[in-house]
Amino acid sequence: MTKLQSLEPYNLFTSDPVLGRAIKREGAGASHDDLVSFGDQVGSKEVYQWGFEANRYSPELLTHDRFGERIDEIRYHPSYHKLMELSVAAGIHSSHYDGEPGDGSYVARTARMHLVSQIEVGHGCPTSMTGSVLLALREQPDLAAIWEPRVRTRSYDSRLIEPSLKSGNLLGMGLTEKQGGSDVRANISTAVPVNGGGPGGEYRLTGHKWFTSAPMCDAFLILAQAPSGISCFLVPRILPDGSRNSLFLMRLKDKLGNRSNASSELEYVDATGWLVGEEGRGINVIIKMVNGTRVDVTNWSASLMRQAVAQAAGYVVQREAFGASLIDKPLMQNVLADLELEAEVATMMTMRLAGAFERAPIDDRESLFLRLSSPVAKYWLSKRSTPVVREALECLGGAGFVEESILPRLYREAPLNAIWEGAGNIIALDVLRALRRSPEAGEAFFAELSLAAGSDVVFDRELAALRRQIANPVHEADARRLVEQLALCWGASLCLRHEPEIADAYIRSRLDGDWGSEFGTLSSNVNLRCLSRRACPV
Repeated sequence: MTKLQSLEPYNLFTSDPVLGRAIKREGAGASHDDLVSFGDQVGSKEVYQWGFEANRYSPELLTHDRFGERIDEIRYHPSYHKLMELSVAAGIHSSHYDGEPGDGSYVARTARMHLVSQIEVGHGCPTSMTGSVLLALREQPDLAAIWEPRVRTRSYDSRLIEPSLKSGNLLGMGLTEKQGGSDVRANISTAVPVNGGGPGGEYRLTGHKWFTSAPMCDAFLILAQAPSGISCFLVPRILPDGSRNSLFLMRLKDKLGNRSNASSELEYVDATGWLVGEEGRGINVIIKMVNGTRVDVTNWSASLMRQAVAQAAGYVVQREAFGASLIDKPLMQNVLADLELEAEVATMMTMRLAGAFERAPIDDRESLFLRLSSPVAKYWLSKRSTPVVREALECLGGAGFVEESILPRLYREAPLNAIWEGAGNIIALDVLRALRRSPEAGEAFFAELSLAAGSDVVFDRELAALRRQIANPVHEADARRLVEQLALCWGASLCLRHEPEIADAYIRSRLDGDWGSEFGTLSSNVNLRCLSRRACPV
């Protein structure tokens, strides 16, 4: 019996059947060689091991020192710091600010995040938030002028000291409160102005945040009720004079997954913060950040799918059972082919979304397309990642169920992407809101899909049906169904235009009903051997 080999080391970029072509279409072709190098680096056995260790040895909260003084520090395993060093050095947190909109820098950065998140997604939270917080912070130029140079370094500095003394800073956020959840307008935390307050002015904040992700960051964007309504504030952990701000870490969440990331409950009592933008406009400010992090959450779902399918394919191509290799078994080919369709479309959607996000500041059509495509992709891919990972795990049988495999960790990670940056119902309602308030966004979305019109009769039929559906008000109870249909038609359009080898299988199964309720139920008329082999990373 041939000894089975683990998948790593392998190149995560060159082994992906669609990523290279996707980044070229979205303007990041010049980054191809750098991505090849990065894909080789993150696919090493060493980096894989960092991911396991960062999750096996979860962060530890240290509230007091040995003399009983509050310190509110978090101790991480060295492997977590190594992952952070890797991602910060790669510029995942800020490299897209180095170029100009449309030059491909954001797409390339998103591709790098896609690769490293396949190995360990928990450490992606601080890098994602840092980059997106800068978008919101630019609403207050005087604060941005202070913090942006600190953030845009490629140096990871984990020390809890005054931010200006560090070689690099990270930024986080604290939005959610117990009584409101996703409804941030229900927040009851308060902000009292000092010396009149106003944009960029000083305030004293008191309240509680139910979830504050990555609490080791140097400063946070926090929503609180100011005299004129809910407002956004920048609240550092260490004040400019070197003293500690009145921020208190109450506990770390004991979570299903995302174990390397120290999600916390945070209390602040008369803490010092500075207003970002105008009082009462906090949600308008924070939404700029959420738009960025939503793209990253979508990307993480796609990353989990790609890694899970790669692990499944890497196993079945080696495993022999019942007298032959599993990869040559028609039913296993059907399962792998079905999973591969999901993973490829997820990657194409994500990279198209990244391209639109990058060009939106300079292209009104892309901005309108982004308004609808972002929630559609976030909703759909975050929902699909869990069943994809579950089925991929099953391909390995018992070997996929044990913790020595990466798949249990991927499985625990997957549901979170459907929760943060807006759970399913919130996102589906956002799609309805976009269609109702910005019909031009709907037209931009359909214009994109219509680029594939005339290529397939089933696709044309479904596209026409969707147009008729949104021509009339959509009932709130039908929102999820509509988003699903929008996502499937978008996926079909991407296949027809860019990956015609998989288009027929995708359309017959996802749009034309020639599909069962579980993976592995594609028609036997599909070229299952060809599709399943696309999943094999090496």
